[in-house]
Amino acid sequence: MAGVTNKKWRNFFWSRWFLAIGFLVAIFVITAFARAFYEDYQVRQEIARLQEDVKRLEVKKLSTLDALAYVKSEDFIEEKARLELNLAKPGEQIGIIPNVAGIKVGQENNNMLEFKNLANPIKWLNYFLHKPDNKN
Repeated sequence: MAGVTNKKWRNFFWSRWFLAIGFLVAIFVITAFARAFYEDYQVRQEIARLQEDVKRLEVKKLSTLDALAYVKSEDFIEEKARLELNLAKPGEQIGIIPNVAGIKVGQENNNMLEFKNLANPIKWLNYFLHKPDNKN
């Protein structure tokens, strides 16, 4: 009887149904493994991208902190006072250089002074009528 039972099992394992089911299970396992491997690859790529972002943001943070430290420093305050407010330290002398490059060829400084001496309504009238010269 043991031989007959043994023969049934052997026939079952060598049957086409068993091989087809085994083949389908193998394909399912391989597909699941490939999918898991691909998802793992995507996660690793995302981690690498995020680490690069962290490095870039750390560099940006350091440069921002340096800029903030400079803005809080006395050097920055002094620079802004000198450039924007035209202030000087006590005891310093300031020399003003006229803008020679702004004068057009043939234009005299006397004309500029005469234009500055015009009344304010006349200056506005010249501005709105687009009269570059001061003759009115």
